[in-house]
Amino acid sequence: MSTYREIFRRTEFRSLWLSSALGNASSTMTSLTLAIVVNDQTGSALLTAFVMFGPSLAQVVGASTLMSAADTARPRRILVLLAALSTAAVAVQAAFDLSSAARVILTLAVAYGLSIGAGVRWGLLNEVVAPDQFVLGRSAMNLSVGAMQIAGFGAAGLLLQVLSPNQVFWLATAFAALAVPVLRFGLQDRAPRRVARTTLRETWRGNRALLQRPNTRPLLLALCIPNGLIVGCEALFVPYAGAGAGLLLAAGAAGMMTGDLVVGRFLTRTSRRKVSAYLRFLLAVPFLGFAANLPLGALAALVAVACTGYGASLAQQELLTDATPVELRGQVLGLESALRMTTFGITAVIAGATADLVDPTAVITGLAVLSLLASAVLTRPLAKVARQSAGAQAPLSPAPATA
Repeated sequence: MSTYREIFRRTEFRSLWLSSALGNASSTMTSLTLAIVVNDQTGSALLTAFVMFGPSLAQVVGASTLMSAADTARPRRILVLLAALSTAAVAVQAAFDLSSAARVILTLAVAYGLSIGAGVRWGLLNEVVAPDQFVLGRSAMNLSVGAMQIAGFGAAGLLLQVLSPNQVFWLATAFAALAVPVLRFGLQDRAPRRVARTTLRETWRGNRALLQRPNTRPLLLALCIPNGLIVGCEALFVPYAGAGAGLLLAAGAAGMMTGDLVVGRFLTRTSRRKVSAYLRFLLAVPFLGFAANLPLGALAALVAVACTGYGASLAQQELLTDATPVELRGQVLGLESALRMTTFGITAVIAGATADLVDPTAVITGLAVLSLLASAVLTRPLAKVARQSAGAQAPLSPAPATA
């Protein structure tokens, strides 16, 4: 079994990991700061949830128009451009005293451009590490996301007690800017995985091919719906707890890190797929504790336990990769990420709108129940996909897999 030490010996993986960590530190600090600014200005749970998770809605537009670039463009060039775009966007948030509407519009516009980043990054990961190290590599990348969310949410929550929002935005700008040289000088200038123009037609051609694959659809649903409903719960942390939301968000990130560490590093391919069925339910059950109006510390512990359930995504993403031809793997991983983030945005906005009408506690509890029901409905289709994959063991070749 491979280890984290082995993949971190690869210079390109270290650069990919570090740039992701820097970008996530910046986006996390920016997200919480924006949410608190908008909540203070408007007092609306809907707008607060929207400014944190609404930009995810731009992901589906990017997946529909730009995602072919994940396989048809030079990955280093795209990632450097996206890091520069992110830096410029946060700098504008820091430099100007914008209205809430202007901040949301800017965030949405930039999110559209950044929407192809996941597909480029995950497709490149397939080339940077050995085929049997993909899950371990993705686990390590997810750990950086969790670590930077803990640091970003925690630091932003503390810094906002002593600094102005604009000063926190400038710190986030610095983190984003550091990712640019890391990508430029740490990655090889690799050729695209397939020769085609990055066009709307090419994007739709690839998306249709992927969505027509019978094993792809239940995996995409499983990666989007149960997780997305829980993200709707997390979108209400600021309206529910105010400044204490940083603790809840950091606890969720810590739980996610733990799940990714255990699933990615210590479980085999077979055990990952068995455990993932239980993790999907674990993701929702602890959120039912919000109905009991427990102290904030107890709720943070429950959130941490629940978010270990996000580790189920690693097994589902592994199945998705195995079932996809090599020349479309960047696009399928980008499509999956875009659909998942879009679902997150939709559920967050719906949760915020509902919480403007009823108590956030009731909304959080209701979303957790819906997540449990969605996982129950998906149990049989996912079990069928796992059995077919185990029997076929789709080859890592350009030919379409049969699983």
